[in-house]
Amino acid sequence: MEKKRGQVTIFIIVAILVVAVVALLFAFPKLRTAVGIEKLESPENFIQTCLEDAIKEDVELISLQGGSLEPEHSYLYQDNKLQYLCYSNEYYKPCMVQVPFLRNHIEDEIKKSIEEDVNFCFNSLEQTYDDKGYTTNLKKGEIIVELLPQKIITTINSEFTFSKADDTQRRETFRIILNNNLYELTAIAQNILEWETLYGGADPDGYMNTYSNLKVEKYPQTDETTIYILTDKNTEEKFQFASRSLAFAPIG
Repeated sequence: MEKKRGQVTIFIIVAILVVAVVALLFAFPKLRTAVGIEKLESPENFIQTCLEDAIKEDVELISLQGGSLEPEHSYLYQDNKLQYLCYSNEYYKPCMVQVPFLRNHIEDEIKKSIEEDVNFCFNSLEQTYDDKGYTTNLKKGEIIVELLPQKIITTINSEFTFSKADDTQRRETFRIILNNNLYELTAIAQNILEWETLYGGADPDGYMNTYSNLKVEKYPQTDETTIYILTDKNTEEKFQFASRSLAFAPIG
């Protein structure tokens, strides 16, 4: 019995010591750092966290505006300025495509929209590591945006070097991956534009019969403009744009 009581006493003392150590670690952040519990976020995670929401918001805005951040020739529809991707200002004339390489255009628009955010995030990354006692060096590089099946990849070729004591590390490529099917929606939009240039319109049912995940809406307007809204039914992601082709002259 005395042996068992002694074991219980030891267990109680150990438990008290564990609780005391944990309490000290949480009470004194510098102590957490010293024992290696509080780790500095990796450069890759820092940039991913800093940029992903901004990229998502800009992609959504560009998608709702026909692929342009600031549409030059647009139609106002439900408070959104929709880029005319195909247009003719004459009656009975087929439209001409206004943005010949739509996917490349959208990639450039996304890149342009996030440039300030990229600068901010990398400056913040450098400052964060400086504050933690690292010696840092940042060489900002090229931003590349790619629309790919089911995802949008943003690659930033900036070189970030950070060192402390005898440990020096370097990162030269940062990638932010956004799950988004704008690639497919853009491909469908380009096909619709081909029909617009040839026949003045496209049949939504044909696309929906072919692509089960796709919803295509077509809304004629009073000035002979047509609004197309493409929606991925699985994600609710949209791409919408305006076209005016083979317009009929008003009667009377």
